[in-house]
Amino acid sequence: MGECGSGGPSEMECRQIAELLGDYFDGSLPSHLRDLLEWHIEGCQPCVAFINTYRGTIAATRRLPDAPMPVELKKRLIAFVKSARDPKQAH
Repeated sequence: MGECGSGGPSEMECRQIAELLGDYFDGSLPSHLRDLLEWHIEGCQPCVAFINTYRGTIAATRRLPDAPMPVELKKRLIAFVKSARDPKQAH
């Protein structure tokens, strides 16, 4: 039980686990999904390894100092988003 791919409509796939981790770690995942996720990872070693890496990445980024975005990068990013939203506006 709890092994990846062991069947059953209520089981989560490893791919779904990865998609839900952000909500899981910030506490916004509904309790029934959280229970399914925790049940899955109990028997899935690859997901345990992935979650440990994910958790380590979150911890590492929280230790980084807040750095303002360079003005030039911000301008280019805004221009890119505008052009992606409306291709006719691209310069």
